Amino acid sequence: MSKAPTRKWTWFHRFGSPKWFYHFSSGLLPWLWLAVALCLVAGLVWGLAFAPADAKQGNSFRIIYIHVPTSFLALAGYYLMALAGAVGLVWRIKLAMWVLRAAAPLGAVLTFISLFSGAIWGKPTWGTWWVWDARITSMLILFFLYLGVIALQQAFQNEEGANRASAVLALVGMVNIPIIYKSVDWWNTLHQPATIKMTEAPSMHPDMWHPLLLMIVAFYLFYALVLILNLRCEILRHESRSQWVRELCKSRS
Repeated sequence: MSKAPTRKWTWFHRFGSPKWFYHFSSGLLPWLWLAVALCLVAGLVWGLAFAPADAKQGNSFRIIYIHVPTSFLALAGYYLMALAGAVGLVWRIKLAMWVLRAAAPLGAVLTFISLFSGAIWGKPTWGTWWVWDARITSMLILFFLYLGVIALQQAFQNEEGANRASAVLALVGMVNIPIIYKSVDWWNTLHQPATIKMTEAPSMHPDMWHPLLLMIVAFYLFYALVLILNLRCEILRHESRSQWVRELCKSRS
């Protein structure tokens, strides 16, 4: 009776092992690099050069091939960060807290790109760079939440306290995520309704939608790549005195 639960949770604890994850990700990285390069190049060329111009917005609509994927990942990355914080708080898995630390700056950069690309899109579409629209304002709050998590990680001399505080803020900030999702439905906003919905077919022409889908996949792969690279740096920083890291350094010297 005691062996079944052990087998059931083996995968969970394996992913919590810094050494196992570092070696596992070493074999994954070359394939991720290749997939990111292929998808990004194909998606950008397809979307920027071959997709037809929008009937109303002309060529200015092409910013969606950057804006939409970064917006998706700004939200998905926050989910991941909050989930990692919850796992770290409940199960005391140190690797989960390192995932949170690795995801915070990446999420902040992607949220900034989403806001910046949205401003570029807004100028020809709305006639202004910025409006205090519900969707845009809630995305700005998300950006500040990312910065708050990063600030908390640097504000404590005790890293354990910093991890707990940043994990709590990440979880509290989850309240903002459904507001971002539903803002265009709950309030009368300038921001257009969601282009992609799980319950409905895309409102875009297939010639525009297919390269956008490829760019979303490319950015998710890019996010995974950068997150793994950041996490590997965190692992080496925290495990620098362990025997396996010393052996790794000797084998590469």
